[in-house]
Amino acid sequence: MLTDHSERQHSSTTEASGPQKYMGEVVSIRGTVLDARFPGGVPPLEAELKCQLSDEQWVSCVVHSHLNMSTVRAIAVGSVRGLRHKAQIVSDGLPLSVPVGEDLLSRVVNLHGEPIDGGEPLDGGERWPIHRTPPGPSERRASGELYPTGIKVIDLFCPFVYGGRAAIFGGAGVGKTIVLMEFIHNAIEQLSGVTVFAGIGERSREGLELWEEMQKRGVLDHTTMVFGQMKEPPGARFLIGKAALTIAEYFRDEMKKDVLFVVDNLYRHVQAGMEVSGLLGRMPSRVGYQPTLAADIAAIEERITATRYGGMVSVQAVYVPADDYSDPAITHAFWHMDSSLVLSRDIAAEGLYPAVDPLNCSSKALVADIVGDRHYEVAQEARQILGRYEELKDIIAMLGIDELSAEDKTTVHRARRLKNFMTQPFAVTETFTGLKGELVSREETVAGVDAILKGECDEMDEDELFMIGALKLESEQK
Repeated sequence: MLTDHSERQHSSTTEASGPQKYMGEVVSIRGTVLDARFPGGVPPLEAELKCQLSDEQWVSCVVHSHLNMSTVRAIAVGSVRGLRHKAQIVSDGLPLSVPVGEDLLSRVVNLHGEPIDGGEPLDGGERWPIHRTPPGPSERRASGELYPTGIKVIDLFCPFVYGGRAAIFGGAGVGKTIVLMEFIHNAIEQLSGVTVFAGIGERSREGLELWEEMQKRGVLDHTTMVFGQMKEPPGARFLIGKAALTIAEYFRDEMKKDVLFVVDNLYRHVQAGMEVSGLLGRMPSRVGYQPTLAADIAAIEERITATRYGGMVSVQAVYVPADDYSDPAITHAFWHMDSSLVLSRDIAAEGLYPAVDPLNCSSKALVADIVGDRHYEVAQEARQILGRYEELKDIIAMLGIDELSAEDKTTVHRARRLKNFMTQPFAVTETFTGLKGELVSREETVAGVDAILKGECDEMDEDELFMIGALKLESEQK
């Protein structure tokens, strides 16, 4: 039974609660967008339609708009191969929905809540519509408390917070998914609630690797994975994020659990929306994106929040096309994030992983009132040194380091040690690197960086700080 708040989320649920059935036929097809005529009246917006492909096969569609009093335009969320003109369409007027509840824990499902892990089907149980409005201001809970990740460069320069939205921005091949998997690995050790993973436009190989990792770590029992794979139609990929979010909202609001909501990859949601927009015949906007770009991203992001019922922390990977951070999709995503972690191809080329660019990262939590005076001052000083080092790189390349002043030489040596210290062996890459994963507390990270800035590591070789966990100084060991 939906709560009162949930019932308000979708007016068509109430409208279609009666026995009314809608019968119609397909009148035109353009890719995965179709027009259908309903002589007896049209079903409401966002209602699910069933289109007949053959005697035993049906494909689901979602009503996008009403063209007139008897015709609707709908988006297919499955393959339309075999769909013909005048094919039969039926609808009960209810919106597209997904199953919710504890039965989904340890399972891998698709947009319709159908298992794709080879397990038993999910029969019966409660279903919620995937189109829901964000919680009202009175139901939201302010974020603030720090969420430790165990990853040094994140905890120092881009701290995450409970109830906040964090994003990992980066181009192709710079390690977004690896950072995301390491975050999940570390978070699950301290998580008392559940994890919901949304794979939007995910490669089957990556989904399998994540599933196997969850199994190996023994945390699958507290995890639900929802996939709209790359091979699926744009309509399915566009809605998979909302379906996963609906499942997460049930755990948060009805079961009063803290939820870790992980998305890989938000840009695929934008891409799917762009494909759907083109099929609908809309005029493209900047750089070819859909004119509804801002609304499409907000429809996901505004629902991700902690409420008075339960907490939610979201971490999302965001692909940056052509490494262009001025891309409209990236700038719109930035607006919604509390913490933005930026991965750099130049840093990855130096072999420094995770390839995080501290100078471009940002977090609303990096203020003295939240992280404390010492953390804030250390982070700011570290950024100043790294920024000065970037300015000196051209001079070093042209004239050599010997031409620098004594002060600048000290800055360069400490910046290099700091960059090496910001690398870290990950548990999820142990198989490839042969290095045991290290989880470092925020206090250890701040203390280590502080020691480097004060010159306590000036006598150490730079390589001694590469790919280590917490910094162990000889003075401390004695």
